[in-house]
Amino acid sequence: MNFLPIQNLQNFNSMKYKYIIPLLLIFQFAFATDKDSLSTHNPFVRFHQFANELEDDCDACGCSASGGSMGFASMLNANFVGIRYFNQSYKSTDGLYSNSAWYDENYNTTQIWARIPVIKRVQISALVPYHFHNRETATSTQSISGIGDITVLAMYQLYQTHKDSTKLVHTLQAGGGMKIPIGKFDQANNGSFNPSYQVGTGSWDYLLATEYVIKRKQFGLNTMLNYVIKTENDKNYRFGNQFNYSGTFFYLHENDTFSFAPQLGFAGEVYDDNYQLGQLVNNTAGDIFLGKIGFEIAKDKFSLGANVMLPINQNLNGGNLEANYRWSLNLNYSL
Repeated sequence: MNFLPIQNLQNFNSMKYKYIIPLLLIFQFAFATDKDSLSTHNPFVRFHQFANELEDDCDACGCSASGGSMGFASMLNANFVGIRYFNQSYKSTDGLYSNSAWYDENYNTTQIWARIPVIKRVQISALVPYHFHNRETATSTQSISGIGDITVLAMYQLYQTHKDSTKLVHTLQAGGGMKIPIGKFDQANNGSFNPSYQVGTGSWDYLLATEYVIKRKQFGLNTMLNYVIKTENDKNYRFGNQFNYSGTFFYLHENDTFSFAPQLGFAGEVYDDNYQLGQLVNNTAGDIFLGKIGFEIAKDKFSLGANVMLPINQNLNGGNLEANYRWSLNLNYSL
């Protein structure tokens, strides 16, 4: 089965990608060929989309911050409604000279997010973000804020083993969705160093996603691949299509009082070139590879989660943009 366009893999400029992506593909599809019959009971109810890293808007930051690489779902709540805050820190330069100044950029997003089952094997995730960003320039500090683009994603369970039929329990899901251009796209910002300094892309974008989870007792691994197809907005600007992947190891500790799940993993994002008036915009393609660590703790119907991501290797906007870190906090109520 092939849920994702793979032509963007040719853009990888580092040998590590040639090994990471095939490994994730093997995990997601090879293990799913187990001959065990399907089960109506979901053994991954606490882990579904645990490490999902859908990058749902545009480039590495800015209007892409409505999802970032922080995920679409809770680790400990299968169905929930909640609030999440995340911050992304970058620095940018015009790159005209070797000693060109670097300026700080901070992207802040507060989301209302939810995950709701609709029919058997189908769940809908939704994100409604509010952005408030700021950055330095040579002469001042700029700020923008507003409601961002809304994202809706449906995932369908393709395969799942019986919980007790094998020592290794696994599940495979695939789906798609769209990003609705509610956020404002200010064309004047495109002349700046970072074309993603927006609260919205102004375009309808489409997502394809697949996720594979393998678990043995309290230990497990969640892998994810997704691809975002971006269209041209009414200002004749189109952000490049985007490929994302991740792998997350997790451990679940449960007792009568609370549940606790630490996690450790990696994530990667690859961006195509942007286009304006049908012409390629230089220094807009790139990629980033990050390490991540986090946890989630739950008591009764409430859960609290935290996540930190640090770049290991990156080449964003022709080297004119560098990521410092990303972190998030979320508070959810289980439905």
